[in-house]
Amino acid sequence: MATELHTFIHLLFIGVVALFPVVNPIGTAFVVMPYFAQLDEAGKEQAVRKITMYAFFICTVTLIAGAWILKLFGLSIPVVRLAGGIMICKMGWEFLSSDKDDSADSSKDVNTTKHRSIENQLFYPLTFPLTTGAGTISVLLTLSAHGADADLRQLAFNMTAILLAIIVMCVLVYVFFLNTQRIERYLGSQGERIFNRLIAFFIFCVGLQIAVTGLKTLFT
Repeated sequence: MATELHTFIHLLFIGVVALFPVVNPIGTAFVVMPYFAQLDEAGKEQAVRKITMYAFFICTVTLIAGAWILKLFGLSIPVVRLAGGIMICKMGWEFLSSDKDDSADSSKDVNTTKHRSIENQLFYPLTFPLTTGAGTISVLLTLSAHGADADLRQLAFNMTAILLAIIVMCVLVYVFFLNTQRIERYLGSQGERIFNRLIAFFIFCVGLQIAVTGLKTLFT
C-alpha cells in the first residue's frame, strides 16, 4: 500500500508539473481575454465553465483512448502539432487584420450575435487547440504510457493520479480565465485596444512556433 501511495503521489506531481507549461493557464487566459470583451459577468462565467468542461473532456479522452484514436486515423503527434499551429496562426492573423472597433457595437442585436458567435468558438479554437492542443495531447500520452502497469489495481491508481492532475489543471484554467479580464478594466479603451493587438501578435507567433516545431519533427 505504501508503494502504491508513493507512486500515486509521484504521478500526481509529475502530471501537474508536466501539464502546467503546455496548458499554460496564466498565459492562455490573456490570449482568450479578447473573446470575452462583449460578455457580461454571467456570460463570461458560463463561457469559461464550458471551456473548462471541454478541456477536461479532451484531456480525459486523450488519457484513456488518445493513442488508439490517433492510430485509428493514422495520425502522429507532429502532424497534430503542425495542424494545431496553423489553426492558431489563423486566429492570430484574424485578430491582427481586424480593424473593427468592437466598442462601437453596443446594440442588443449585435451583442446577441456576438454572444452566439463566441458560443460557436468555445470548443474550437478556444479549447482546442488554444487551451489543450497538441502539446497537451503529447504529454498525456506520455503520462499514460508512464503509468501503464500489468497489475490492474496499480493501473487504476496510476490513472486516477493522472486524472487528478487533469482536474487540478482544469481548476487553474477556470480560475485564471475567469479573473484575468479584471486587468482589462484598468487599461482603458485605448490600452485595451493596444493590449489586444499585442496579444494577437503573440497568438500568431505561438501558432507559428507550434507549426514549425511540428514541421521540424516530421523531417528529423
